[in-house]
Amino acid sequence: MNVRRRQSPKKRTPVGSILTNVRTVAHAPRFALPTQFLKNKIRKLQGGGKEFSLPFFILALFFAFYPPALPAVFGQDIPAPSPDGAGEPRGQPAFPLITRLDPGDGVFRQYLADVETARLLLFSRRRSSPLQGAEEPELPGGTLGEALTIYAYRLRGEDLLSLAARCNVPYAALATLNRIPHPQEMAREGVFLLPSMPGLFVPEEPETDLERLLRSSRDGEGGAVITVRHDGKSGEGQRFLFLPGAEFTATERAFFLTRGFRFPLKAYRLTSGFGPRINPVTGNLRNHQGLDLAAPMGTEVYAARDGTVTDIGEDSIYGKYVIIRHKDNWTSLYGHLSEINTALRRDVQSGTLIGRVGSTGQSTGPHLHFELRQHGKAQDPGRLLF
Repeated sequence: MNVRRRQSPKKRTPVGSILTNVRTVAHAPRFALPTQFLKNKIRKLQGGGKEFSLPFFILALFFAFYPPALPAVFGQDIPAPSPDGAGEPRGQPAFPLITRLDPGDGVFRQYLADVETARLLLFSRRRSSPLQGAEEPELPGGTLGEALTIYAYRLRGEDLLSLAARCNVPYAALATLNRIPHPQEMAREGVFLLPSMPGLFVPEEPETDLERLLRSSRDGEGGAVITVRHDGKSGEGQRFLFLPGAEFTATERAFFLTRGFRFPLKAYRLTSGFGPRINPVTGNLRNHQGLDLAAPMGTEVYAARDGTVTDIGEDSIYGKYVIIRHKDNWTSLYGHLSEINTALRRDVQSGTLIGRVGSTGQSTGPHLHFELRQHGKAQDPGRLLF
């Protein structure tokens, strides 16, 4: 008589006992696909209330003990790698370095995977937090901003827009992280930083007109503060306010892409843009034909472009003002000045001191009213300034 022996059940390991170790290697480039596969299996088994089998336990142990080390970049001082790999402080990891923007490069594949993950997180936040001011959803490692990873790439002649398209990241994120004031001013060689998450990087200490505009228009917005060292050396880095998922406004985009006139102030706060608005003095709805740039009384005002002073004087609306004629039938107007530091019919260059900020005329406080006109018709200065 044949007797069938009953096999003893295989020992199984609970899912929760190794879940933590799996999460620690979520960004390992060489093991990105197996890790993601493993995490998906864990989620599936957890949802069904099942236990974790031994083969998966062994695989998880392998990843836990032999993960490639990559930096946790959020909220830390993080150096960009120097060309020869030297000069990096001990204990400070370099950025993951992409050598080719090609699927054959394993680090670039991981970068694209991180970008896709970040986009899904942003999409999830928008769906779960439709109201402005809602808190960010909690992630396994913390808030949404902590999902940011910064990579490095050595440029090979690429321009900004082609890089953005190749990396599937908005050019605004690349430009603000690398502090590029205009596409034509981007270097075509050297180390370039690539963020894994779309958003804006607003510097704590703005240096260019674009950065000053970002700082003034984004004042008070929530975000996460990060510190980045572009030179790969020890010491203080550059601090940014990172705004996950943020994009250029229409004015900021036009300002970044268009060449023409420079901002007449070195430091300011944008208080009123171009277009319809309620007049703060009369309360009437009127079309605002320029920009109002708030600044301390006496701040220096500069010519926005080469030209000739065609009119100076004082008006009940504009107060003390200066008008400059430029090429191609352009004129610029500077109003509410406290004093005028130029003369009629004087030729001026871009950046020449022509006056100082005041509150003359119809004004509620010290600021500069700035207009640009072509053929006598007011144009939005935000599209033309740099």
